[in-house]
Parts: sequence; C-alpha cells; structure tokens
Amino acid sequence: MRHPNVPESLEGWWILHRFFNFERILWDRLPEIDRTEMINEAVATLEGFKNSEEFDVGLAQLVGHKADLMLTHYSKDFEGLAQVQMVFDKLQLSEFLVPSASYVSVLELGMYDATAKIHAAMAESEFKPHSPEWNAAFDNMVQEQAKSPHFGGRLWARIPQRRFVCFYPMDKKRGETVNWYELPYEERARLMLDHGKIGRTYHGQVTQVISGSIGFDEYEWGVDLYSDDPLVFKKLIYEMRFDEASSKYGHFGDFFSGVQFSIDQLATYLNGTAVPKLNVLEPASR
Repeated sequence: MRHPNVPESLEGWWILHRFFNFERILWDRLPEIDRTEMINEAVATLEGFKNSEEFDVGLAQLVGHKADLMLTHYSKDFEGLAQVQMVFDKLQLSEFLVPSASYVSVLELGMYDATAKIHAAMAESEFKPHSPEWNAAFDNMVQEQAKSPHFGGRLWARIPQRRFVCFYPMDKKRGETVNWYELPYEERARLMLDHGKIGRTYHGQVTQVISGSIGFDEYEWGVDLYSDDPLVFKKLIYEMRFDEASSKYGHFGDFFSGVQFSIDQLATYLNGTAVPKLNVLEPASR
C-alpha cells in the first residue's frame, strides 16, 4: 500500500468459514445404506482437499445454538474458495446441512514495526518517492519480510491440529467518540505491540490465526484460536479485554466455539454415536 499511515501486511491462505445447522432427526430416519453412501462420498471429497497442496479443510462440532458444524476451508487462491464451496454443496450430505453463517477472509500477518522501518529506510534511498523504482524497492523490502524468522512458515501453515477451536470476527472502532483510524501511526503501533505481548504469554497454550476481511465480509478481521484446553480461550480473551487496543478500540462479533474432529470421524459425528475425535497423528503441516 506504501502509505506511511497504513501498516503493510503479508497475505497467505484464503480462508472460508462455513457454519451449518444439521438436520439430525431427518438424517436418523434414512436407511443405513443411504447414510453410508453419503458419508463415504463426503469423506472422499474432504480428504481430497485435506491431502492437497492447494487446499486444507478443518471440521468442528460447535457447541450452542448458533450452528452445529463449522467447516474451515483454506485455499491458495480466491477462486479456490469458490471451487470448494461449489464442490461441497453438490454432496448428497448437503441436503441435511442448512447454512447459518459464513465468513470470508485471507490469512494476514500485520507489520506495524516492519512498515515503519521500511519507510525510514526508503526515506534515505536515492529514489524519488513513489516513482516506479521507489515502489519496486519498497515492495521488495515488504516481501523480504516473509523470509524473516518472525513471519517465516506462518503464511502457509496448515490448520492447527488442536482439539478445541474458537472463531470470532472483530473491528477496530471508528465511531464519534473514538476512532482507531484517526490515531497517529506511532500510537497504533504502540498499542498493537502491547496487545501482542499478552498473546505471547500464552505461547504453546494456543495457536492463533488472524485473517483480514476488509472488503470481503462484515467485519475487518477474523480470529481463530486453537488449543488443547478450552479454558485458554476464556483466559486469553478476558485478559486482552484489559488491553487498551481492545478495551477502548475493539468491537467483536459472534463467538463460535467447539471441538475439532478428523475427517475419518465424520460418521461418528453424523450418526451421533459419540463426540468425534481428533486424530492427533494427522500432520500439522506438509
């Protein structure tokens, strides 16, 4: 973007969250042979995405009334999200899944500190600001950040294979009383640095995936939290409520929380014989 007041970002996976209500009573009335056929078709399709270099997919049984099932789709490009949505909707199983919500975003790594340093370096360059040469040099410095230890490996990490998941969208307030986007760059950078310090105290306990949704959905960001202990979600989010970036400028949408499970556990979920398991032997990355 190259604007001194706008933090640059690096983008990775395109992400589509889909939320469904499951017609369990109607499903239970089907003959077992029909249920088995639909399960086999769905498992084969989902495993095709899971085992692809271009896609990834996650399943979660949600707790509460807002939805029963959450599908998280990753794609290397935006068109891929359209493809996986179309393919999944053609499954026989989709007759028993009623869409309740969705969210479109792209995995995003914010660069407040790095952006300031890049602008400082470019101010000392020999190029005329915003000339083709200046733009090319600026863009190259941004993309070089993808190779840094801080960002490396996070842009294309697979969906974390942890038992519990929490998803919520959020905005930064821009109302009459406070407006995040009217703050000076340095102040926003300071607030985000302090905000990030809280998250780092939970290192190892939670895996966080931030995705940008400006121009794609109702809110500005989507947040996925993954952990092996659901109480971590409460503790982390509650502690962040006392952080100024959240307490003064944060605005949150609905929260969805549930239990991740493996594709080979789809029959267990659909037939309601037990809470489906997450196969911890599944690789977290390829």
